[in-house]
Amino acid sequence: MSTAAAVVGAAQVDTFRTEGRSPVGLMAVAVTRALADAGLRLEDVDGLFTSSSYYAMPTLTLAEYLGVRPRFTDSTAIGGCAFVAQLGHAAAAIRAGLCSVAVIAYGSTQRSDAGSLVSMAEQSPYEAPYGLLHPVGAFGMIARRHMAQYGTTSEQLAELAVSARQWSLLTDDAPYPTPLTVEDVLSSRMIADPLHKLDCCLVTDGGGAVVVTSADRARDLPSRPVYLLGTGEAVNHRSVSQMPDLTATEAAASAGRALTMAGVTLDDVDTAHVYDAFTISLLVLLEDLGFCGKGEGGDFVSGGAVAPGGRLALNTNGAGLSYTHPGMLSMFLVVEAVQQLRGTAGRRQVPGATVSLVHGMGMTLAAHATAVLSSEPAAA
Repeated sequence: MSTAAAVVGAAQVDTFRTEGRSPVGLMAVAVTRALADAGLRLEDVDGLFTSSSYYAMPTLTLAEYLGVRPRFTDSTAIGGCAFVAQLGHAAAAIRAGLCSVAVIAYGSTQRSDAGSLVSMAEQSPYEAPYGLLHPVGAFGMIARRHMAQYGTTSEQLAELAVSARQWSLLTDDAPYPTPLTVEDVLSSRMIADPLHKLDCCLVTDGGGAVVVTSADRARDLPSRPVYLLGTGEAVNHRSVSQMPDLTATEAAASAGRALTMAGVTLDDVDTAHVYDAFTISLLVLLEDLGFCGKGEGGDFVSGGAVAPGGRLALNTNGAGLSYTHPGMLSMFLVVEAVQQLRGTAGRRQVPGATVSLVHGMGMTLAAHATAVLSSEPAAA
């Protein structure tokens, strides 16, 4: 698997300039741009991968819209980490000869829909009757437990939002072009104690797509390939009420599998792109991925440690907290990792980046998928 596949095309749709398009329309725009980036045509696509909160059968909807007839499809539904998981699924399908050019796509009009978002997600019978506000209520409980158990503070959580904004300001299209302070975060409206408004991700529209093919074929294409060295997945619950430990997740398992497959360690990682729906979810994931010990996340992220110039280049475009979050974020984490490894990230480029770790979560820290990407192919 570590020598099987490469990302040869990546693109996204401007997340605040999507008025008038449907979710599948945004997917189609992103697919068209990603294929152009790869130097391939729509007729070359024989594998189609997507996930959606809008469509019950999203691969059928997208195939019809694009006018393609794929011989392999995958509509894995494990929440926001689906697209990181599908990198591994696409690589496996390519290795098995089930398809040769795979497109992974996502589109959402969550911001345009305002409060009328149509979602296929079912209500939890264990939580909905008691009025738990999904998902922020669950993450409020997780934050409160982490604080009680490890002494984590609201100020430490706020550091993550501040750092994300600093990264976002290095993009050409920063949605909020003003810096944040810890005081700004703490003075923003309380949403689910102890989480403030600025502890929560943005709500945007958006679309994204990546094109995956074999590492051998990638060498003959005009785009600069980014190689998939390792992937891993893990799940252990669906509802937060069934989460075995509110401060620990299966991210450790998925990351361990991905790093082992890739043959690298965290010391080799130049950029990390980690799902940040809330400051607390990002903090817990940084601990479980192994960037710091359990309960040490607050200290680890303090003092600008994950801001530009810090010890860890984390979410280098501002990610969900300060750049984009159209319901399911991980597609945009993958696109940003590809840009970093190609050296095309502009002012936010991390010099000499050759290895990136991408980690997505689904639901309330329930599903996890990790991918290790590199600008260089793995040794055969």
